[in-house]
Amino acid sequence: MNEKNENKDFSQPAGEKTEQFFRDIEIEFLVHELKDPIAIIETGLRTLLERQDKFGALSARQENTLKRTLRNSKKARELLHNLLEIGRSESGCFIGERFKPAESAFQALKDGLETYAWNVFEKFGTYDNQAQALQFLAESGISFSVAPAVDGLEMFQDEVKLRQIIGNLIKNALHHSKEKVDIRLELNGENLIIAVADDGPGIEPENHEMVFQRYAQIKECAIVPRKGHGLGLAGANIISRCLGGSLELESEKGKGATFRLTIPLRLADS
Repeated sequence: MNEKNENKDFSQPAGEKTEQFFRDIEIEFLVHELKDPIAIIETGLRTLLERQDKFGALSARQENTLKRTLRNSKKARELLHNLLEIGRSESGCFIGERFKPAESAFQALKDGLETYAWNVFEKFGTYDNQAQALQFLAESGISFSVAPAVDGLEMFQDEVKLRQIIGNLIKNALHHSKEKVDIRLELNGENLIIAVADDGPGIEPENHEMVFQRYAQIKECAIVPRKGHGLGLAGANIISRCLGGSLELESEKGKGATFRLTIPLRLADS
């Protein structure tokens, strides 16, 4: 079968050194059970927002409340997705497929904007032309650039997991930035390099390793209180290693942070 049209399941037993994210099967079962009711809640909220002609007009206050609820419902769904993909990665379960990383990264950016920069996302969605949309983002302090070598490039990897890593990095940057977020895709030999930078509070070098620990939040490095479940960056680090890549942090307190993801163009054993 032609590789281009084939999805491959690279499942392998977890090694002795593999950290097991799920202590028992009941946790994964619970995650699956929670996904359906969250999806139903999201569908109901979207219906009320998009079908006001059928269900009645909403006041500005009502509409804002529903949108805020929808965003938080989406965050809950993303958390469940993070939990599942981290566990599957640590168990050695991957789905290899051919795709264009620039397109996946752009979709991850759109998802991040919807969750963490709603005002920008609403205006962003009005542009049919991608070049105009990117220009608007740049004017809003969000830069998305793709090196010529990556533009149109295809890779053979686990797209779902790669997009999750990119999404986590982008959401982290949007959450902690003051005014600017910079996303760059480059090629280095047989590796894709994705750098996500922000101008947020930064992280002292002695705390860099802690950033990648589960549930860790470096409160003393934040200008504003850090909120969240502490799984985004830890999960991104775990999944990147499972895909044969690495995730590095460059940051100093008060000087923002740059997360640099290196991922091979081909999934191991593919």
